[in-house]
Amino acid sequence: MLEVSARVHIPEQELEFITMRAGGPGGQHVNKTDSAVQLRFDYAGSPSLPAVYKEALANMRDHRVLASGWILIRVESERSQLMNKEAAKAALVALLQQAGKPVKVRRPTKPSKAAKAKRTDSKTHRGKIKSTRGKVKF
Repeated sequence: MLEVSARVHIPEQELEFITMRAGGPGGQHVNKTDSAVQLRFDYAGSPSLPAVYKEALANMRDHRVLASGWILIRVESERSQLMNKEAAKAALVALLQQAGKPVKVRRPTKPSKAAKAKRTDSKTHRGKIKSTRGKVKF
């Protein structure tokens, strides 16, 4: 059972793990063992995931979240398959927690009168400095 938050739990039966050989250097160990793990999670068809999370995941711009309603997480950073599975679960929980955070609404603001005055004063001051530069006359 993966605990995303106090109210949201995902059963292990909804997670699908596929093992494969990891890429990159590593010698005999990496060439002989299926230590890399790909975690697949059907968030669109998950009965345990609330609709708020599903909507946030559908709108999320992350390469691991597919438009077909699946999340694919591939981990091959550790030597053992078990550790890679745990890392993939942790990445899924982090992704779901990120989707569960409410989006902060931006309220546009205007600069104050003092800030506008300070800006124009600094511009005129800088202009006066530049106007004194030029060719030296004898």
